[in-house]
Formats: sequence, structure tokens, C-alpha cells
Amino acid sequence: MEGGKLLIFSAPSGSGKTTIVQYLLQQPELNLAFSVSATSRPQRGDEVEGVNYYYMSAEEFIEQIKKEEFLEWEEVYRDNFYGTLKSEVERLWAEGKNVIFDIDVAGGLRIKRKFPEQTLAVFVKPPSIDELKIRLKKRSTESDDKINMRIAKASVELATEPLFDAVIKNYDLTEALHEAHRMVAEYVGAPPPEFDDK
Repeated sequence: MEGGKLLIFSAPSGSGKTTIVQYLLQQPELNLAFSVSATSRPQRGDEVEGVNYYYMSAEEFIEQIKKEEFLEWEEVYRDNFYGTLKSEVERLWAEGKNVIFDIDVAGGLRIKRKFPEQTLAVFVKPPSIDELKIRLKKRSTESDDKINMRIAKASVELATEPLFDAVIKNYDLTEALHEAHRMVAEYVGAPPPEFDDK
């Protein structure tokens, strides 16, 4: 597998990485395309196949693992798999794109290990665990138990920060977006962005 650059944005849940990735995808000079993950969890609500995820059964997922079709994968809960298909990255590279990932810490580091020369791995850091808890509660999408699980996982994930190439502190969203834009532009060889900071 050879192609463009890989840009990994990893963070504990609620750090703002998805917001940053969505913003970067809107900057045409960066020539980015989003890597859609595969999952064995059921499709939810208005999710779209091939846009939100590639959906497959746990059996199909395991079959793909055996065939070594994934760059990285993990079983988050029993029979609940998530992973990055090699074919997805190859498809985007064939389109001449740089590929951006919104991915958990473990998956991001696995991709970095496979493609050390063409990957920029960025860790998005929340102001604090307390702030993370506030953000997750504000979403009102999960039970307190689930939030507490995410917070416990976040404490472990925050310890992996030194393994990443760069860290963006998301204390102020506008500043975090600008920093990410500058960083990615430099990495992919795009012109540096100009911001109207007035």
C-alpha cells in the first residue's frame, strides 16, 4: 500500500476531535478525504451505509479479520467490532487524496506503526477530565454509567499523549481549529492558512 498522507486525529470521547476533523474536511486546499470505518454494531437512526460506517455482521467482520482486510480493528464490547478497511484507504489514495481519520487512541497508534513515514498522528487534549465529563453530559446521548465508563477510558487514553507526533489542546475551539489547519497544511504541503483574527 502506497499513496498520499495519513492524518490521524485521536482523543478521548468528548475532546472535540470530530468537530476538528469536520472542519479540516471543508478546507479544499488540504485535499482530504475521510476514512469511513467498518463496524459490526447495528445501524442507528438516520445513519447511512458507506457514509457513517460500513455495516457488517460480527461473523462477516471476523471473516474479514482472518483475511487480513483491516489496517486496524478492535472488539470494543463483545461482538461489537470497529476497524479500518485497507480497501477504504486504497480507494481514497487512488483518488489522489490525503486520508484523515477520526479514530480512537489505540486504532490511531496502530495505523501510525504501520505507516510511520506517511502518518501525522495528532492527539486532541481536553482541558481536563472534569471538563470532559461536562461535555459528555451536555450531549445527553448516554447514561451516567456509560459516561463514567468513557471517563475511566479517557484517563488511560490521556496517558498515551507522548506517543503522538503532535498535541492540540482544545481549550478554545477556534484556536484548536486554526492550529489543526496550520499543522495539516504544513504536513501535506498546502499553503499556510490565513485567519482573520479580528
